[in-house]
Amino acid sequence: FKKFKADYSVIPWATFIDPEVARVGLNEQEAKAQGIAYELSRYDLDELDRAIVDSEAHGFVKVLTVPGKDKILGVTLVGEHAGDLIAEYVLAMKHGIGLNKILGTIHIYPTLAEANKYAAGVWKKAHVPQKLLRWVARFHAWRRG
Repeated sequence: FKKFKADYSVIPWATFIDPEVARVGLNEQEAKAQGIAYELSRYDLDELDRAIVDSEAHGFVKVLTVPGKDKILGVTLVGEHAGDLIAEYVLAMKHGIGLNKILGTIHIYPTLAEANKYAAGVWKKAHVPQKLLRWVARFHAWRRG
């Protein structure tokens, strides 16, 4: 038999209450206690079309990342089907997939799984080069005349 080392940092858990709570990796309190620097990206489910249609528009996705990078340190999901939605982040953390790759993945519309993509989008918006955005804005203003 092949020996392998268990990676306890990517073991998810969920509490099936209303709303569900699911988590993998570090949360904010653990990161602070361990002195680990992190950035927080939060997406509220009240903006998600499927959650609105299903009257489940309560909850959030919180993603902790390495500062300036898309590497995921931990995720907390609160909302309907959080236990199902956490799987994408478990896979990403286990295989070193960052938020850029999650953002670039096509998610079916309208589904609750889009919350994962939108949380990655929140991270991306915070890391867009501002100089490039200003240049693009000037370029488009010039093109419009």
